[in-house]
Amino acid sequence: MKRDVFQAIADPTRRAILVLIAVQAMTPNAIAEHFPSSRQAISKHIHVLLECELLNQQQQGREIFYHLNPTKMQDVDNWLQQFRDLVEKRFTQLDDVLVKLKTEQK
Repeated sequence: MKRDVFQAIADPTRRAILVLIAVQAMTPNAIAEHFPSSRQAISKHIHVLLECELLNQQQQGREIFYHLNPTKMQDVDNWLQQFRDLVEKRFTQLDDVLVKLKTEQK
């Protein structure tokens, strides 16, 4: 069963893994070194991120390196954009009210 991207990023460990991998491609062992969890637990988190296509994997010799898939992260960004637009609109409306009040006080 393919998971939703938002299910994947709901977990703080998986978000932390994404932050690590955004900086550079990493092996599962290198990722696991950053967490107090077991290597097996980190592998499960990586598996979820792979299912959601947030990560790509590349075999290099005996090692597997995981890379961030920026295309899938764009889906998250697109969803968040509607809230950024709404907040921006409200700040603009607030600015207009403040300017109007300041003008009326003079």
